[in-house]
Amino acid sequence: MIIISILFVAYGKVKTFEYKSENPVLRFSVVIPFRNESRNLEAILNSIAKIDYPKELFEIILVDDASDDNSVEVIERFLKKDKRTEISIIKNKRHSNSPKKDAIETAISQARFEWIVTTDADCVVPNLWLQSFDAFLKGKSSKLVVAPVTFHTLKTQLGNFQLHDILSLQTATVGGFGIGKPFLCNGANLCYSKSTFIELQGFEGNNAIASGDDLFFMEKMVQVYPRDVHYLKSANAVVYSQPEITLKALFHQRVRWASKTSAYSSVFSKTLAFIVLLMNVLIVLGFIFALLGLVSWQFLLVLFSIKFSIDLLFIIRSSNFFG
Repeated sequence: MIIISILFVAYGKVKTFEYKSENPVLRFSVVIPFRNESRNLEAILNSIAKIDYPKELFEIILVDDASDDNSVEVIERFLKKDKRTEISIIKNKRHSNSPKKDAIETAISQARFEWIVTTDADCVVPNLWLQSFDAFLKGKSSKLVVAPVTFHTLKTQLGNFQLHDILSLQTATVGGFGIGKPFLCNGANLCYSKSTFIELQGFEGNNAIASGDDLFFMEKMVQVYPRDVHYLKSANAVVYSQPEITLKALFHQRVRWASKTSAYSSVFSKTLAFIVLLMNVLIVLGFIFALLGLVSWQFLLVLFSIKFSIDLLFIIRSSNFFG
């Protein structure tokens, strides 16, 4: 609870970036891996078409990871309607146990521009997305920029649970930057230097783990360039993703997330993960001990109320930012 309180306070130390319209100059290669995303591609393509940025300053690279649905046809139909945006479809070149990392590396090897921006095929990007990155990068010495991600609100209990969960994760993410120890990021909204990616050998060293294309690379960046990793706290840069629609899919997602924890190189990240686990186990054990008469119900109620109140404030902090 002390750690959560520290992150809550540190959240306020990361100032909201005030975007001001100006002439953009930076060039971006936007990388979007996909596999069997036919039901989601139209939404992200429509949002890309609305991006307010000079067309000659960015490209969209869609990486097909062996889709066996009509994802490619969806993209091709879109391209026939909208010829303004430079969009290319390439095939993933797999060489590891992580298809998504392979897809990003495949795209980067063909990217024409210095700044790589990654997102997911089930997302929707804002129209001032690239404008925000451009303005932010011109004002800071950055090699990697983490930006905000949230979910579209769903009118289901499972969807609402995931929305509140990601809001708490976003507060923790910003709080980590506030205390100078970034430990979370999301590949659905990430921007980094292509030359630095190549210099650090990309995802080399964690290719055996299927997920973690975002966190492991950020850890590399923090180790080598700790002063050049920043958080873009701007409502104009928020990317909206889709929550899992079934409990089974959510469970498998969390198993994937948990599987990479042991591979973290950051002692701080591992320690924080252990403390959070310990606190939640303590609540469960407290309930069992109360049933057995080993601790009083009053003690359990006080403990739970303190944790509940801090967690509530934690989520409210992000709720206010994301509206």
